[in-house]
Amino acid sequence: MNNASAPPASNDSFMFDAIIIGGGIAGLWTLDRLRSAGYNVALLTDRPLGEGQTLASQGMIHGGIKYTLSGALNQASETIADMPEYWRQCLQGTGDVDLTHTNCLSDHFYMWSNSTMGKLTGFFASRAVRGRVDKVPASERPALLQNSQFKGSLYRLVDRVLDVPSLLANLAANNQGYIFQLDQIAHRLHKDTANNAYLCLDNNDKPTTVRAKRWIFTAGKGNAELLSALGCQQPAMQLRPLQQLVVRHRHPYPFFGHCLGADKTPRLTISTHPTTSDDTVWYLGGSLAEKGANMSAAELIAAGKKELAELFPWLDFADADFSTLPIARAEPRQKDFARPDNAFAQPAANIANVLVGWPTKLTLAPNLANQILAQLPEPDAAIASNAALNHLAQRLPAPVIAPLPWEAKHD
Repeated sequence: MNNASAPPASNDSFMFDAIIIGGGIAGLWTLDRLRSAGYNVALLTDRPLGEGQTLASQGMIHGGIKYTLSGALNQASETIADMPEYWRQCLQGTGDVDLTHTNCLSDHFYMWSNSTMGKLTGFFASRAVRGRVDKVPASERPALLQNSQFKGSLYRLVDRVLDVPSLLANLAANNQGYIFQLDQIAHRLHKDTANNAYLCLDNNDKPTTVRAKRWIFTAGKGNAELLSALGCQQPAMQLRPLQQLVVRHRHPYPFFGHCLGADKTPRLTISTHPTTSDDTVWYLGGSLAEKGANMSAAELIAAGKKELAELFPWLDFADADFSTLPIARAEPRQKDFARPDNAFAQPAANIANVLVGWPTKLTLAPNLANQILAQLPEPDAAIASNAALNHLAQRLPAPVIAPLPWEAKHD
């Protein structure tokens, strides 16, 4: 923990309106929005862009229907309902952030069940969810489900799926010259006697001091380390452990869908992702990944093979390659470990100039940025942005984009 003290004597000291720490979707989206709003801002990260939670996501921009499996709308489903349209505008170049260079893997997601859907059938046909979910006739089924052994009900959601590496590349290109990599960021953070955070670029007697009217922590589970470095524990964080399953196979079926089961979360979620090989990569989440957090890799692989055999008996996965990906989703701490319904941004306790944020889901990154913008003072016209940015550019490299986790394992 860094004790409060006067900043060290320094030949160089630079001031920003805001410094963002964290190079995932939350930090990059917030950087783009702040720059567009006229703030003198830069982003610091100690690792490649997207490494960790962002690239471990399935890239879904969903509208909350998967949260309605009890047969009713709720706060979680309605908080996120407008996100597909919001992102669609950005992808078309008419939204708050220009995502015209982001690849869309699918402009919809399927939801299916191999058994009767009970009251969900009526709910999905109701006016309450009109325009968000539609029944798919047999003639329009995707190739994967055009098999006589498929007997279930199939629905199409307005949810879309993005290629996350291209999303990161798009945001990095939008903000080139404002993103920098710096090792051991937490160890360089200090606070002064007025409880304002600042950062020392060098570990010597006269380091360059970087100051900001607001430090914005968007480093996922790294937020806890950043706060601890300043002697702060609030806002507190919780980690939701998952273990996803990666299946490389030769079947030519790109597919994006939720299979419904007995739980209030999908039994299985499948997304398909680009790969450097000729294989098809299915990334499996849902209840399987939640239960998989308490399994060994071998146990999860066995469970995944059983699920695929039951759901797709017409496919043979004997030659498929199975691997697991443990990931911990970082969220603001909730009572009884509940799942947050919205993005979260609040001031750090007892630190005058720090905001801490978690989007909680990739699709809610815009909500996080909006919350942060609402809590910032107006840009300070007296701050000379070019000198500060030029100094960082001379001292620090730009980070690369991390590989997809399953590609990193197969290099």
